[in-house]
Amino acid sequence: MALLLVAWLVCPLSASALEPEVQAAKDEGMRLWGQHEWIQMQPYLEKAAEAGDVEAMYYLGEATRLLGRGLTEEAMDWYLKAAEQGDPYAMLRLFEGGACIAGDECPEDAEGWREKALAETLPRAEAGDTDAMLALYHVYRLMDDRGEGVDWLEKAAKAGNPEAQTRLGMNIRGGQGWYFLESRRLEAAKEWFRKAAEQGYVPAMGQLSNVFVRLDEYDQAWKWMVEASREGLVDKRLGEGWCYLDPGRDEKCRVEQDKIKGWAILTAMTQETGLRAAERVLEWNEDQLDDRQKHEAEMIAEEWIAKQPPLSNFPPRFGF
Repeated sequence: MALLLVAWLVCPLSASALEPEVQAAKDEGMRLWGQHEWIQMQPYLEKAAEAGDVEAMYYLGEATRLLGRGLTEEAMDWYLKAAEQGDPYAMLRLFEGGACIAGDECPEDAEGWREKALAETLPRAEAGDTDAMLALYHVYRLMDDRGEGVDWLEKAAKAGNPEAQTRLGMNIRGGQGWYFLESRRLEAAKEWFRKAAEQGYVPAMGQLSNVFVRLDEYDQAWKWMVEASREGLVDKRLGEGWCYLDPGRDEKCRVEQDKIKGWAILTAMTQETGLRAAERVLEWNEDQLDDRQKHEAEMIAEEWIAKQPPLSNFPPRFGF
């Protein structure tokens, strides 16, 4: 398992250690969060939230917001609980949702939730907390001060925060900074993705594979796709399975055809997550294997289902 497998979920203000039973419930809730199972995750995270875990409070707010497509009363309640414990992302969600206006829920010691997030996060960032530096990137972005936000993002990335390194790489690839040639832009993004990936940060592995494709470096693209797949990244596991099934479909499939292994990987994905994309690939290749081969693949699939860590989309902490 990668060293920083769950770094994408870490909040700087986590509660103290949970009892083993509660921690197990939280882990299951976060596994379901990673698979976008926003309804099923809630009973598990509620146990951790009731025990005072700030992460659980925040992600319960995220789940109910996404299900309700906005800052519902239930989502606001969870964000308020997390914000009371100092979670800057909960404060930003309250700001985005207009909690002060729509729900008459404003911080007592600040002009608004955005300003509250800045006041509580800035001192920690100035003291060297890289998670706080990353949070300031989002705070200043919502204050329409993108330049200051990027400065803090770069500080966090240079200080070794893999989530910040990945975000910086994505920003560069998307147009941040001045690069005369597109290839140089991609090279710059690649180096930030590599720094994070080499720390074991799984989303960076996926991004690194993608940028190698754009640079026509297909051996490296395959290497990092497989690495990300083995660490549980859903789209890269799908890509690995599909490549084994039909390597001729894509230049980054640097592998000999192994239809049984490919069928096994994709079958395991459908059983673990019910992923429709994996089901479609199996349907498209239905006639490529006979019954004996499919049976053999289904036996091998059990090994893939048991692989750790579990499959995840690794949704961003402060994303969609």
